[in-house]
Formats: sequence, C-alpha cells, structure tokens
Amino acid sequence: MRFRDRRDAGQHLAARLAAANLPNPLVLALPRGGVPVAAEVARVLGAPLEVFVSRKVGAPHHPEFGIGAVAEGGGRVADWAIVHRLGLTEADFDALAHQEELEVQRRAARYRAGRALPDLHAHAVVVVDDGLATGVTAEAALRALRRLGPGQLVLAVPVCATATVERLADAADEVICVFRPDAFHAVGRWYEVFDQITDEEVDQCLAGSERLIEYR
Repeated sequence: MRFRDRRDAGQHLAARLAAANLPNPLVLALPRGGVPVAAEVARVLGAPLEVFVSRKVGAPHHPEFGIGAVAEGGGRVADWAIVHRLGLTEADFDALAHQEELEVQRRAARYRAGRALPDLHAHAVVVVDDGLATGVTAEAALRALRRLGPGQLVLAVPVCATATVERLADAADEVICVFRPDAFHAVGRWYEVFDQITDEEVDQCLAGSERLIEYR
C-alpha cells in the first residue's frame, strides 16, 4: 500500500477516525508534514484544525539523526542511550534542545499568529502527523499535551512502524494507524509524492480549514 500524497493519506486516515466516533474532536497537526494530512481529517470530521509544534533534536554535525525532540510548553524527550553513546552529556543535550525550542517558538508564532491553544478538557484531541518512524517528535507533543488535560488524547497517522506504536501506547489514549508495513524503513517510502512542505503551504491548509473561534 502506498498513498498518492499527504491529502490522499489524510482521506484514508479520516475514514478510520470517522468510524471511531470521537466526541467533540479537535485536530492538532504537527507541522509541517502533518498539516496537509490533518486538513483532510478535519474536513471529513467537521472539526476545527490547529497546529501544535514539535521538533526533532538532531545529533551534533548530523542534524538528520534524531536523539530526542522538544515541543511547545516545554515537552522534551531524549533517547539517553544514544545521547550517551555519542559521548554527549545532559548539558550537551540541553544546549541542542534549547536551539530547537527557539525554532518551536518561531513556528508556533508563525502559524498561530500569537493565538494560544484553547482549553482542551472538553475535546477529543487528535494529534496528526504524516507517519511515525522513531516517533520522538510525536511523543514530545503527546507528553506536552497530556499536561494540558485533554478529554481524550489520540495519535493518528497514515503509516507507522509497529515497534513505535507499541512504545507510544502509554503516551496516548489511542494510536490509530492506517498501515503498519512489516518492513517500514522510512515514512517517505509509503508515499508516491512526499515533497517538503513550506510555511506557505501550511498557511494555505490552515486558511482552507475551519479555525478555532474561542480561545482561552
């Protein structure tokens, strides 16, 4: 199974979520790649769409190699086994994480234009990304959101590594995944088109979706 693009993936994911009959859903996209997927989910569910920003923390000189992640509200996740294997200290990780937290703040301000998140207590909060490989960015987001007291916390993705879903089982009330390939390799392998998403494309997706009206 391969998805044509993120919108196609979002339609498949939305069908699974619609069957779940979630009460008062609120869709939170992990930018950038999760936004086009989440836009389709929000459209099908008739739910408001917003973003929640989480960022991978990369190894020094190899930023594509994730050693942890950070999210809005101070959420942090570290793979300490890898951190220590690379000869890094906790202070080293803190410095790397701080740099990514600055980017998290920039993106949150960019995408939400200063709006705070709403009160999540009355919502089934659906966190959407375009796929789960290691899942560290999703985990950081889930752990940060859990502290905000959502009525229900659901992680929803089109494709995922089975081991990652099992590892995140305690971070969300439910993990919904359309496709769990036996040989996962990478998220992009399961899309025919998997282009980088720009800030402008994020803006377009958000502008075309129902936005939250009341904020607290």
